[in-house]
Amino acid sequence: MSEQAAARPSKLPLRPQDEVECRRCEVHCDKVVYPGACAERGCPFLYSYEEFGHTYVGCMQNVFRVDIDFDLLRAAEARRGGFGAVRVTAPPLPLCHVEVESCYESRTDELGCVNPEFHELPVGEPSFRVFARIAS
Repeated sequence: MSEQAAARPSKLPLRPQDEVECRRCEVHCDKVVYPGACAERGCPFLYSYEEFGHTYVGCMQNVFRVDIDFDLLRAAEARRGGFGAVRVTAPPLPLCHVEVESCYESRTDELGCVNPEFHELPVGEPSFRVFARIAS
């Protein structure tokens, strides 16, 4: 019974753009954030600490939950490809450099994405407004 419930797609949430992953179709999308951009932009939520002779940085808002060696991050950012992205673990903030990565794009069907609002990135306000017009 629980396997059948897990196989059934869940209802769309009220704000799908706040989710960090989407498994509503076979494509499997995840939001990723670029920690190098956090350091470059001087994000106020980036913390650092020294341990074992190295400086590590992380996110106070848990947008990503890994602590990264700052020297390695800077060295990677100096190269062509940069440090790269890490998986988002909490809803990203409007100042985060976030993208959506799809794992199995070849599994897309002819209808396309069943959850297009998931691809909307945070801008601090809802992505749409509903207006009601009452005729008298």
